[in-house]
Amino acid sequence: MEWVYAALAGYFLGSLPFAYWFGILQNKNLLAEGSGNVGGTNAWRVLGPVPGLMVMTLDVAKGLMAVALGEFLARDPGGGLLGGALAVLGHCYSVWLLGRGGKGLAPALGALFAINPWLLAAAGGSFGLAYLLTRNPYRSVVLAAMAFPLASSAVGGSLSYLWFGFGVAVPILLKHLGEWNRPPGQLPRKVKSG
Repeated sequence: MEWVYAALAGYFLGSLPFAYWFGILQNKNLLAEGSGNVGGTNAWRVLGPVPGLMVMTLDVAKGLMAVALGEFLARDPGGGLLGGALAVLGHCYSVWLLGRGGKGLAPALGALFAINPWLLAAAGGSFGLAYLLTRNPYRSVVLAAMAFPLASSAVGGSLSYLWFGFGVAVPILLKHLGEWNRPPGQLPRKVKSG
């Protein structure tokens, strides 16, 4: 049962849509403005640098807290892996926003750092190499996400790290795959509701 608590806590923390709530405070709907994304970048774009930075910080903190709480609730480091992966899923597909959400990079950054900073280095290295090859940040995220499960397994040295890698990579991949042909600097197409 402790593992279920770890998973639920991770998803709940990740699902908290800080960008959307900050927008409501300024009478703006981030689902309908800017890129239509409820993440730190669109919060920066629509609400300004201070709210945007606050959202980014809180989104990173969601990943950190999900790992810590997951490990505490499961009484096992694997609970941290589970909580961190579910935080990314919750951020991408928030129950508060009926399945809509951000793109998962900020909570993933927090989770990777909390579990093992070498995971963050591996992800950053994969992104950097992909960027050198493609010169496109959106394609680089997709390629780095595809490589992350194996990189995670190599860093962690166990099957649980491989599953964690898939748990982090799949939501990010699904959220970014549609941007494969998006030119750098161009806003993504808004997701139409309904």
